[in-house]
Amino acid sequence: MLSVAPVLISAQGARGPMMGGLMTPPASQRPPGLQFVGIEQHLNAEVPADLEFRDELGNPVKLADYFGHGRPVILNLGYYQCPMLCSELLQGLVGSMKALTFDLGKDFDVVTVSFDPRETTEMAAAKKRDIIKRYGRANADQGWHFLTGKADQINALTKSVGFEYQFDPKTEQYAHAAAIVMLTPDHHISGYFYGVEFPPKDLRLGLVQASQNRIGNIGDQVLLYCYHYDPRTGKYGAIISNILKLAGLATMLILGTFMFVMFRADRRFARVADRRADPGELGRVT
Repeated sequence: MLSVAPVLISAQGARGPMMGGLMTPPASQRPPGLQFVGIEQHLNAEVPADLEFRDELGNPVKLADYFGHGRPVILNLGYYQCPMLCSELLQGLVGSMKALTFDLGKDFDVVTVSFDPRETTEMAAAKKRDIIKRYGRANADQGWHFLTGKADQINALTKSVGFEYQFDPKTEQYAHAAAIVMLTPDHHISGYFYGVEFPPKDLRLGLVQASQNRIGNIGDQVLLYCYHYDPRTGKYGAIISNILKLAGLATMLILGTFMFVMFRADRRFARVADRRADPGELGRVT
């Protein structure tokens, strides 16, 4: 199988789409067979919801069917007969999802789309059975959808998210990058995660951010204040200034609480001392 790593090194001053934190070299400077392979980020762009596919049961569906429920969507592009890379990505995604407290189909959805128009619904169904079994949670099949489609619909989807791939007629395989795309409930692009393994912390924060705060808790909001998505790396990095602000606020709260407690204790001690010093008060007490 032909594949390309999610990071391509470029010469100084080269211009091209962003991919994995570095500039992808222009097509003319890429290795043979990889001229049209890469990921060009389209952050905040809207993915067309009227694109038509077929699900793993052969039913005609539109991309819009998987949105409008208030849940973020993880978009995974690959092909079901991929000998290695696509399966590794799916297994890595499953492993990260199992580490989350979020439930597939309740808190978020996953849509896997084959970019090979020759693939069939039977292939999609077989891949879904394997992946859902690996995930192992109840009702997960309601939240993970495996689609096939015609070339024009596939091309429209891959173009909208900046996913570039190339078919090699000699091997009859595809060269492509490994990544997942985070989509908001109103099908806008929120972020990209590269590789075949995804840190659960980044995946959780990506889902919370893509959900537009519909899922997660106050702890996630604090983390999103301290960690921001970096499109150059496809990861969440610490914002030192925000962390220092929170640390300063926490310090002030701790000192304020300590001073309040000590002030209350000092007043109680003063009242007791006054009572002991007043014979009339002691008489009333006895």
